[in-house]
Amino acid sequence: MQRKILAAALFAILPIAAQAQSNVQMYGVMDAAVSRQDTGTPGTGNNWVVNSGNQSSSRLGFRGTEDLGDGLKAMFNIEAGVALDTGAADSSMFGRRAVVGLESSAGLLTLGREYSPIAAVAAMSDVFGQGFYGSNLSAFTRLTRRLSNSVNFKSTAWNGLRGYLAYSAGENITTVGPSGNLYGAAVEYNLGDLGLSAGYHKIKRVAIADDKEMAFGAAYKLGQFEFKGGWLEADQAGPNNKFEQYNLGVAYTMDANKFYFNYQNDKIETGAKGKAYAVAYSYSLSKRTNVYATYATLDNNNLAVFGLSSSSVAIAPTATSLGGDPKVFSLGLRHSF
Repeated sequence: MQRKILAAALFAILPIAAQAQSNVQMYGVMDAAVSRQDTGTPGTGNNWVVNSGNQSSSRLGFRGTEDLGDGLKAMFNIEAGVALDTGAADSSMFGRRAVVGLESSAGLLTLGREYSPIAAVAAMSDVFGQGFYGSNLSAFTRLTRRLSNSVNFKSTAWNGLRGYLAYSAGENITTVGPSGNLYGAAVEYNLGDLGLSAGYHKIKRVAIADDKEMAFGAAYKLGQFEFKGGWLEADQAGPNNKFEQYNLGVAYTMDANKFYFNYQNDKIETGAKGKAYAVAYSYSLSKRTNVYATYATLDNNNLAVFGLSSSSVAIAPTATSLGGDPKVFSLGLRHSF
């Protein structure tokens, strides 16, 4: 009830705030699709579903800046996820992003809930733009994409080189057990049509050792073609926990048409392995509206239950359905404003 009252009050005052400060902007994306999916769990078969956020997560956000003079700006951004199929909001009202910060010629400093350094590496190296089934978002059931209670710095690009630093407080106020703190860094280099990036996280999750996460990415544009690839790794403390995923993708743009293909390979030290193949097609009706079609399939070995992830939706066999092979076909519509 308190959340609903807070939301109503916020939306009531936003028009007044926008009038008083012209650089406050409301924006959003609305994306819904009809899908035919098979999770790979025995006995479930194929099902028709309507879901939200296949190419881009449906969202509503507010952002703004204030010029403080001498090249310094204050900024904020709050962004909420919404499910178009049910009208439900995310469990956290502004769980997608909620930051306030200062920006100067050196870069941007933010506090709040922010994307991690490795998230930046993964975003630039995924040919699907982290949308459509078969994207590298499936790796983020094991890696860290967003940071709560965080302090973050993103530098201004210098000769094509940009850096990211992040600290996320676990906020364990007791003297027993690990802190839960995360330390992260990434670097990105862009030279013309070539982009390279790498990132690293260290997490104090358990007392015996630190969790480690790593990412490497590359992107290259050649005429109407885009080539992207990336490596993601999560090595949790303890034996046989290391997870690795790599993606190789290509996209081709022809007028309002865009064609995509991505190959994904997953494995865990236990011997679990999976290979996914995904294709997608998008047709732009305008600068802000497009329709799309996607198909993805994943082949798990008899030790694996890997799944397929789109921007907001994931399908996978149940934990006991070893060797189950998920697949999905979707037709969708996306509009941004």
